[in-house]
Amino acid sequence: MNNNELNKRIKEYDLYEPMRKWLHDYLTDKYKGYEIITTHDSHKERLEKTLERYGVLCNEAIGIDIQIDVVGIARKGNNVKLFFIEAKKTSLTLKDFGQLWAYCKLIDPEEAFLLTSKDLGSLNKIFNVLLREDLLDFGEGKRIKKMKVGVWDIKRGMPDYTTMIPKL
Repeated sequence: MNNNELNKRIKEYDLYEPMRKWLHDYLTDKYKGYEIITTHDSHKERLEKTLERYGVLCNEAIGIDIQIDVVGIARKGNNVKLFFIEAKKTSLTLKDFGQLWAYCKLIDPEEAFLLTSKDLGSLNKIFNVLLREDLLDFGEGKRIKKMKVGVWDIKRGMPDYTTMIPKL
């Protein structure tokens, strides 16, 4: 069975646990020296509650209805880094992109991923034809970060890195 056939049989929430596992492995490999506090399926609760559970205070999240599908938290001393994944099982739209972009502008995570188990949809034109990778930018000052957008490979339980924008 190929990914398209598998995608028809699953619900969006079926993507959260495999994405959570992948994020844990990704953070463990990339952020050596950091304690990975959690990678958490947080789609059912506000971000402020998830962060509170793990002893992280983020004033920007308080009182704002932000619900991230998967949240990662890493700590090294007093330095805490947040990681977001928004999961979709449909073709991506500008609305999907805008949702994560707004979260990134408000909360400023270390990294953020918009992953779909279907295809890049209208975002394909924006990033691969119009070449507007500048729209991925968030963060301030000297350190501008980029959201990452890509297709989730259901069978392999990881992103299809050939689709990732920008390339990892």
